Amino acid sequence: MPRRTCVPAGPVTLILLLCRMICALEVPLDPKLLEDLVQPPTITQQSPKDFIIDPRENIIIQCEAKGKPPPSFSWTRNGTHFDIDKDPLVSMKAGSGTLIINIMSDGKAESYEGVYQCTARNERGAAVSNNIVVRPSRSPLWTKEKLEPITLRNGQSLVLPCRPPVGLPPPIIFWMDNSFQRLPQSERVSQGLNGDLYFSNVLPEDSREDYICYARFNHTQTIQQKQPISVRVISAKSSRERPPTFLTPEGNASNKEELRGNVLSLECIAEGLPTPIIYWIKEDGTLPANRTFYRNFKKTLQITHVSEADSGSYQCIAKNTLGAIHHTIAVTVRAAPYWIMAPQNLVLSPGEDGTLICRANGDPKPRISWLTNGVPIEIAPDDPSRKIDGDTIIFSNVQERSSAVYQCNASNEYGYLLANAFVNVLAEPPRILTSANTLYQVIANRPALLDCAFFGSPLPTIEWFKGAKGSALREDIYVLHDNGTLEIPVAQKDSTGTYTCVARNKLGMAKNEVRLEVKDPTRIIKQPEYAVVQRGSTVSFECRVKHDHTLIPTVMWRKDNNELPSDERFTVDKDHLVVTDVRDHDGGTYTCVANTTLDNVSASAVLTVVAPTPTPAPIYDVPNPPFDLELTNQQDKSVQLSWTPGDDNNSPITKFIVEYEDAMHEAGLWHHQAEVSGTQTTAELKLSPYVSYSFRVMAVNNIGRSLPSEASEQYLTKAAEPDKNPTAVEGLGSEPDNLVITWKPLNGFESNGPGLQYKVSWRQKDGDDEWTSVVVANVSKYIVSGTPTFVPYLVKVQALNDVGFAPEPAVVLGHSGEDLPMVAPGNVRVNVVNSTLAEVHWDPVPLKSIRGHLQGYRIYYWKAQSLSKRNRRHIEKKILTFQGSKTHGMVPGLEPFSHYSLNVRVVNGKGEGPASPDRGFHTPEGVPSAPSSLKIINPTLDSLTLEWDPPSHPNGILTEYTLKFQPINSTHELGPLVDLKIPANKTRWTLKNLNYSTRYKFYLYAQTSAGSGSQITEEAVTTVDEAMASRQVDIATQGWFIGLMCAVALLILILLIVCFIRRNKGGKYPVKEKEDAHADPEIQPMKEDDGTFGEYSDAEDHKPLKKGSRTPSDRTVKKEDSDDSLVDYGEGVNGQFNEDGSFIGQYSGKKEKEPAEGNESSEAPSPVNAMNSFV
Repeated sequence: MPRRTCVPAGPVTLILLLCRMICALEVPLDPKLLEDLVQPPTITQQSPKDFIIDPRENIIIQCEAKGKPPPSFSWTRNGTHFDIDKDPLVSMKAGSGTLIINIMSDGKAESYEGVYQCTARNERGAAVSNNIVVRPSRSPLWTKEKLEPITLRNGQSLVLPCRPPVGLPPPIIFWMDNSFQRLPQSERVSQGLNGDLYFSNVLPEDSREDYICYARFNHTQTIQQKQPISVRVISAKSSRERPPTFLTPEGNASNKEELRGNVLSLECIAEGLPTPIIYWIKEDGTLPANRTFYRNFKKTLQITHVSEADSGSYQCIAKNTLGAIHHTIAVTVRAAPYWIMAPQNLVLSPGEDGTLICRANGDPKPRISWLTNGVPIEIAPDDPSRKIDGDTIIFSNVQERSSAVYQCNASNEYGYLLANAFVNVLAEPPRILTSANTLYQVIANRPALLDCAFFGSPLPTIEWFKGAKGSALREDIYVLHDNGTLEIPVAQKDSTGTYTCVARNKLGMAKNEVRLEVKDPTRIIKQPEYAVVQRGSTVSFECRVKHDHTLIPTVMWRKDNNELPSDERFTVDKDHLVVTDVRDHDGGTYTCVANTTLDNVSASAVLTVVAPTPTPAPIYDVPNPPFDLELTNQQDKSVQLSWTPGDDNNSPITKFIVEYEDAMHEAGLWHHQAEVSGTQTTAELKLSPYVSYSFRVMAVNNIGRSLPSEASEQYLTKAAEPDKNPTAVEGLGSEPDNLVITWKPLNGFESNGPGLQYKVSWRQKDGDDEWTSVVVANVSKYIVSGTPTFVPYLVKVQALNDVGFAPEPAVVLGHSGEDLPMVAPGNVRVNVVNSTLAEVHWDPVPLKSIRGHLQGYRIYYWKAQSLSKRNRRHIEKKILTFQGSKTHGMVPGLEPFSHYSLNVRVVNGKGEGPASPDRGFHTPEGVPSAPSSLKIINPTLDSLTLEWDPPSHPNGILTEYTLKFQPINSTHELGPLVDLKIPANKTRWTLKNLNYSTRYKFYLYAQTSAGSGSQITEEAVTTVDEAMASRQVDIATQGWFIGLMCAVALLILILLIVCFIRRNKGGKYPVKEKEDAHADPEIQPMKEDDGTFGEYSDAEDHKPLKKGSRTPSDRTVKKEDSDDSLVDYGEGVNGQFNEDGSFIGQYSGKKEKEPAEGNESSEAPSPVNAMNSFV
């Protein structure tokens, strides 16, 4: 059942204030209130349930209670009335029920053992205490026994029994020797929970005659001692190692029961050699991390505050090098009764309803029984307003006679709980217990708590008002506590004033006024600075304090958190601490503490004392940050900021920069506010509404900018209506039947107040409709549905907040959503400009059919068929887009002599409209490309056969081929040019009557009716005469010729070496002149910049020469080639020996290659070639 907790209110102790019906009201102990307010008894203090007394002292059994009228007390002992008047040793403390039994004079404590219960009674009911079991403590002696000495071998296990006498309460056990020194314990030797001393294995040093077990009885402060035990360990040559076995507990498993909330202690002690190590695990879970502790060298596992969740199987494992054993302990956690909900006092007014609830839990489940005024409720006088329902008593329409004290008893086999709760039926008008006109003083920006302790029955409602005519204070700004206290979370200067607390119930009303004053905080605006001074010099610490003018501060200095030394060298004035003749021990931390009655602040600095050193040169640095920021002249839209400059560090301050932070909207971000000259220390700042301003200042000198100052106090400007509207307003449809209105929203700084919203308005531009408006939250989009397609709309968006509206916004033209165009462009016409270009014209579509913003027109065109090739191929459509309202466009990049088709479509923002009917057109013939290939086959003495492939792009109907060729002599000069016309259907041609052993260059190109295409070139050589080859073979086989050739080869080798040396020294042979001799007579001249032909520069014209070619056809020599090539000095022919030794010059054509390509010069000459060159 819910409860309402109360907070203490001022000096009056308001114990409990709870709501009516289900909550109880504890009557405050206010003297004036208690004079005429009745209250049933309440037990306030009693002795513990299990009360163990010292038999050497008087017995005092406590029982204190309160109530109005004051209660009377009586006692029972062992269930019957205890008449204290008949026992001269028993008396009752005046004004209370506490019993005093004077056994010191004449009596025995054992005579007063028993179960006591106290009853406190007045006219409103009777409250009873717990059953207090009184027992005297006992510390019996050990029984006398004769203990035989114990003798055993090294390595054996040993248990020394303690078996202390049974005392009350149980004693604390420990082992010592005759000198009262505790015996050392370890993993090998330890004391068990039962007090026995366990040895996992003994060593010779364990031998001694004074193992003594002591029992300390704390209650009587006595210690009992067992007879000493003598142990003798016989050393053996070798101790046989053994695996662990448990000394305690016995067997493989055991059980353990513990009560909820107690400490669970599990113990495992093992013997073995070497000494076993103990480990613990929980078999069905993990050990609780924060409640698990290991004691006695991990032999004892303790879990604090056990609950039912800690039940389960715990396993201890003993392990050494020879093995491991384990023991399982089954733990069951039981629970004595504990409260789920204890019954609470109930204060009701006549005719009201209420309930008492008593809920407890335990294991086993406790039994709930009720008593009224100490009598079982079953035999108590009947009360018609009372109905019992298990753990709940329900009261309805109570009257004054229903007042009583009820006891709830929850019990099981492990204990019981007893709680008193009274039902007090009162009819009281509200009373305010807080003193009138109480003055509260707090520091600004801190919480303020204004008390309004009250009482009444029925429970009054509380309201707070500020000022004479103020409205009730709301909980969105203030915190209204259940005990009547008003909390102002952050008190500001404007929180100062008079506050009125009003308490009301159906019987009346009461009010009380208190006053709140909000003071400026005490601040240290000039803190002491860290100082490093020389021994013998003077140091001064400054501590300038700023405080509220109504508070009187006290400033004191401390050194290392202690008072200043009593030394005349230390002097303190208003703002300074001066230490003269500084000594080494003066070093330390000096703290300035400023105290007022409401707050205190402190600042510290460290003094370091060093040996005298030369005066250092001045240090130039950025200024120190300004400090002591203060806001004055606070207006709605302006404030004056003042500050104190920091040290300029030897460079004058040139300006100050003021920045602000908006803690409400953009906390942590600082923005530029203003700049003032370095001579000013104030700035008048313009402010915006509804902004929580904080300011900081930075100083600037020629070195740079200082660190920012500490932030000023926060200043919240008043809210106002927005002074601007959102920008970037647009109205565009995303669907054919909507209008999407978007805008850039105002940021928090621009909102000027809480509750920022937007008024979105729209209407059709060309209609007479009124504006339609809707107010939306702080979003950036609104969608208007059900609009006609692409209709112009007038749109406006106005900002508003809780204060009011922004100025009238500007009207923006927008359109509802677009749809696809409905009509295709008409009258499409095509004008073929040339073989690769066509011009297209069309008529525009009607504007209404576009149904959107006209983006342009789009031409789709594709090549349907090439007129020179009958085979069909995949049709690839191409697109050209023309922006705006153009009605014609050029289609470039067409292929000559082809059939094309095209159509035109109009485009708007939604997409394309339907296509116009396809329109076909033909492109005229163009010049063809070069033949695809050219090769020379079947060379003879006087003939060559040429084969070629037609152009890959004929671009029309071929009419003929043109073949041109000319010889190249041994000096690389070109001979006369021969021109042949070849029918278009030929791809092979044989040339006859050519010179033998001669190189020829060929030029081939195709023609259409449009003209000649690009050419392809090639070179070839006719074969050598066989008779000449035979003579060469004959000469080559002669001995004198072989000798001559060897001499020539040697000479050439020497020349090459000389040439190489000269070249490395910068020499150069004039070979370039010989390379300029050959040129195509029809292709003049070559370009100077790249060495290509001036007219025909197609890449196909510059294919590389075949193997027989010495140099490229353009006669250039690459830089990478040898400048001293023998070709320049020979006949330009590659010579080779046949198998029969004859020398032949075998030529084969090779296509030219552009000079710009890599190292493609003629092959390096072999010695044979060189020799042939010189023949």
